Amino acid sequence: MGEIFTADLISHLVIFVVVLLLAVSAHEAAHAWMSYKFGDDTAFMLGRVTLNPVKHADPIGTLLIPIAAFLFSAIGGGLAAIPLIGWGKPTPVNPRKWSRYKLANVMVSIAGILANLVLATISFIVFKTLLETGTINAGNVETGMIKPLTILFMNMIFLNVSLAVFNLLPFPPLDGSKILSTFLPESFRPMIELLEQYGFIILLLLLYMGIIGAIMYPVWMVVNYLLYTPFFN
Repeated sequence: MGEIFTADLISHLVIFVVVLLLAVSAHEAAHAWMSYKFGDDTAFMLGRVTLNPVKHADPIGTLLIPIAAFLFSAIGGGLAAIPLIGWGKPTPVNPRKWSRYKLANVMVSIAGILANLVLATISFIVFKTLLETGTINAGNVETGMIKPLTILFMNMIFLNVSLAVFNLLPFPPLDGSKILSTFLPESFRPMIELLEQYGFIILLLLLYMGIIGAIMYPVWMVVNYLLYTPFFN
């Protein structure tokens, strides 16, 4: 057991959890902030417009499942073996308070995804700059503070991209389903209500069957290619 849970794995896990808490908190806080901007103060009054992870973390979705997925992936031979996904406490909103309902529904739903993409983009630009300038290179990536710094940026990029893509899937309770329902005609309402009942089960099945991993993999490959392909020769 001691050989499995090495100091290196534990430090990587700590960084992973910290980054995940930030990513989930930013995602949920963005929902709350956008809903507030459209006239709904429900989440705002509950203190959800904050990056404090205590307000957003879900014991199962933010900690148990992501940590288990991380450990199984790392110990089983590769961090991409299992999609490292997670979620936070749902942000409470009251659509009756929204001005311009359809626009608000789309913007509130997409706000969390955009927050994750902003974090991923900032991290990508900073890390790419460090790579391009040679501050981080193959020769020093395992030395001093360079290794944890590299792990931090890699997690910031890939976790936030993963959460953004995952939440775009059109299955309740994910944001993609709310965005899609805004544009579907009323005749689709029974199907949407049915999906709302079984959406979580469908997501678990997709995860178990490897379909979510298959969706994530090409996205990861594109990001990895852009990250390590030199812009300047």
